[in-house]
Amino acid sequence: MNQPVQQPSLQPVAETHAGFDDAQRLRALASLGDPVRKQLFELVLNSGQALSCEDCAESLGLPRSTIRVHLDRLVDEHLLLVEFRKIGDRTGPGSGRPTKLYTAAHHEVSASVPSRHYDLAAQLLAAAVQHSIDDSVDIQQALAVVAHDEGKRMGRAAGTIQEMLASTGYEPESDGEGGTIMANCPFHRLSLEHTSVVCSLNGALLGGALEGCGDSLHDLAPDREISHCCARLVPRN
Repeated sequence: MNQPVQQPSLQPVAETHAGFDDAQRLRALASLGDPVRKQLFELVLNSGQALSCEDCAESLGLPRSTIRVHLDRLVDEHLLLVEFRKIGDRTGPGSGRPTKLYTAAHHEVSASVPSRHYDLAAQLLAAAVQHSIDDSVDIQQALAVVAHDEGKRMGRAAGTIQEMLASTGYEPESDGEGGTIMANCPFHRLSLEHTSVVCSLNGALLGGALEGCGDSLHDLAPDREISHCCARLVPRN
């Protein structure tokens, strides 16, 4: 195997929500198996603000009675949160009853939103251990080599770095300055408990992907403030 290019030191951005246990995750996935509920959940998730039943019904073009049933199911499965707030400028007596509003509970639902790829991390870690044993090399070096080589393979297969990021679950978004931030970390739960290992793996994987894609326009840089991943792409000087 070739030695990987040295990558920046990357650290994860902490998230405040807790993950589902297996039973909750299965129930949530079953709930999102309904196409209307999935569409409704994605609407609330991507809205950027709390939505009412009326807002959702208008956006999806469905009766409020139908939307209300699906919203209640998503709340029961802990995928949506409810708050009551008065809408408009009027306050005090006579200003009307508070409106029931819905926001997304950003729990981890691995087969829907967001996408996680713990299987990929497990494969890379196992391959690194095997490489370390077979070739008597340091495990950290072995992980960097294995992850970099896999990134190159994935980059070549995807063709572009943006396609590789999207297909692997990074949810890439433009930063408006020629770079890319990651709205999701495919290895989130692992990165919380094994920060240095997972972020080293992530850096080597993405560095290899840039090489595999033949991307000469971007460099890999740390990102501790904006995205949910420890890395971002920046324009190459």
